[in-house]
Order: sequence, then C-alpha cells, then structure tokens
Amino acid sequence: MMLEQELLQAIKERRSIRRFQDKAIEPEKLEQLFEAVRWAPSWGNSQCWEVVVIEAQADKEGLVELLSPKNPATRAMTQAPVVLGICGRKHKAGYYNGERQTRFEDWLMFDLGLATQNICLTAHILGLGAVIVGSFDHDRVAKLLEIPDTYDIVSLIPLGYPAHAPSPPPRRPAAEFVHYRRF
Repeated sequence: MMLEQELLQAIKERRSIRRFQDKAIEPEKLEQLFEAVRWAPSWGNSQCWEVVVIEAQADKEGLVELLSPKNPATRAMTQAPVVLGICGRKHKAGYYNGERQTRFEDWLMFDLGLATQNICLTAHILGLGAVIVGSFDHDRVAKLLEIPDTYDIVSLIPLGYPAHAPSPPPRRPAAEFVHYRRF
C-alpha cells in the first residue's frame, strides 16, 4: 500500500519547472532517467524512442532560436544543465509488418508520451525538475540535432535542480470527466 501512495504523491507533486539552479546533474541520475525510458510501455514492445542528450551551451542557445515566440520555456532551455530531445521512429509504433494497425497515422506520440511521463516522474523523485516543450520549429530542431529522416523530434525536456516550487494548478474533479458505461 505504501508504494501506491508514494506513486500517487509523486504524480500529484510533479510540476513543470522552468527555472533551474546552477548545478550539474550527476551521471547516475541521468542513467536512472534513461532506465525509466527503457521500461516505458510501448505498442507491441516496439520501443520506438530515441533520446538526444544536449549539454553544450551553444546547442541549447541554438534550440532557443527555434522555439515559438514568447515560449515560456525559453529561459529554461539555456538555464537547464541538460535538455533531452525526445524522438520516435516513424511507422514503427502502431504498425505490424509495415502496415498501420490503428486509425492514427502513427502511434509514436502515445509511446513517447508514456516515456516522457516516466522521465518526468523519475526526475521529480530524484529531486530534479523538468518541463516538456513542444512548441518549436520541429524541422529545424531535427536538422540542428542531426536526427535522421526516419525519426520525428517530438519534444524537448530541459532538466535540472529546481530553483522554484510552483503551486499546483487547478484540477477538474474526477466526477467531471469519468463516464460509466456510456459517455
């Protein structure tokens, strides 16, 4: 019972962190984040994810230039000691024998969402903060990070030790979105 309570507490306490301390992330903590990705569920165990680790300040500044205007994560991108580029192999998740199995073009967004949640929850448990950034010029970021055409860059995740503790955002009560038997 204790583990379930700890997990739910981590889910409730995790926040989007956009300001970071000037402190490096220990390599063993990064390895734990990668292990969390490794064990994320995926369509048919396709494990379509790839993670690009961006640590060079020049690269992070290059990413800032490719964010959407007034992106609230702009400062986080250069302030975080590490930014993860979350990529997925196209036409792998949601496909069997090269044929699409769902109504959706690709299932990689779902699988990368699961891997990203694992990253964010593990980061929180390790005392790190993260923010998921999705509003940027995907084609130009792919070029900057030299991502092959057979992959899509889906998100960027600045990571580091939080320099602030945001309050929880309001949440809808479950009774507003849970439907039994029919919508």
